[in-house]
Amino acid sequence: MNAYLDVAVEAARVGGAILLEEMDRPRQISYKGDVDIVTQADKRSELAIVARLREQFPKHSIVAEEGGGQENPSPFRWYIDPLDGTTNYAHGYPCFAVSIGLEEGGELVAAVVYNPVAQEMFTAARGEGAFLNQKPIRVSSIDTLKTSLVATGFPTTKIEQNRNIRHYWDFTLRTHGVRRDGSAALDLASVACGRFDGFWEFGLRSWDTAAGTLLVREAGGTVTRFVGAAPYRPGDPEVVASNALIHAEMQKLLAEVDAPK
Repeated sequence: MNAYLDVAVEAARVGGAILLEEMDRPRQISYKGDVDIVTQADKRSELAIVARLREQFPKHSIVAEEGGGQENPSPFRWYIDPLDGTTNYAHGYPCFAVSIGLEEGGELVAAVVYNPVAQEMFTAARGEGAFLNQKPIRVSSIDTLKTSLVATGFPTTKIEQNRNIRHYWDFTLRTHGVRRDGSAALDLASVACGRFDGFWEFGLRSWDTAAGTLLVREAGGTVTRFVGAAPYRPGDPEVVASNALIHAEMQKLLAEVDAPK
């Protein structure tokens, strides 16, 4: 996997440099729907990342958020989010990342999440562990929900109809706190390195979670859906990730909140 990971790291650095460069310019913003933001930075970053991957792996499939990918009859599929945290970025809030994940035959095998502001490069390869700036990382050792710090996110559309408000309320009452930073890729990376003890969210897309999911697993954590032990797959409608020690408690709370009243 090192050859794939090396190229992904290089592509993430290129994309991250573009994001920093665009931050110093007047932001060109458009919308996908009523409030879902797209910036010129998203588009430039994706073009550069896709070009780098196509140059090195022309037969691989690419799934990219802004539509710059291509499907091929290959067992390899790249998932690219050129700017995870676009709303933060558009408002000048420095919490965003480039996220690049690779599947082989449906199994996640390589991951990069790069925060260009903090110069933090999270990487993982299947069976080889997870790293932050080339130093090994592990999930936290917090073993109770009440002493944990967790994270979540909300969709940009129809937030008033999203049942996550109820989950947010209950997790806030039963933990040390809930953070909502607006970048699922960085939330998952934070679980992987022990900054957060858990994370849950609804409605994320495959490019939002592919890299972060592998990071958490390779760091010793667990990533599933809200119910059951079956592994989460990028694109599933819901995700809960944790240090494994509080996973059962998180799933129990999610089930309690969702139970018919």
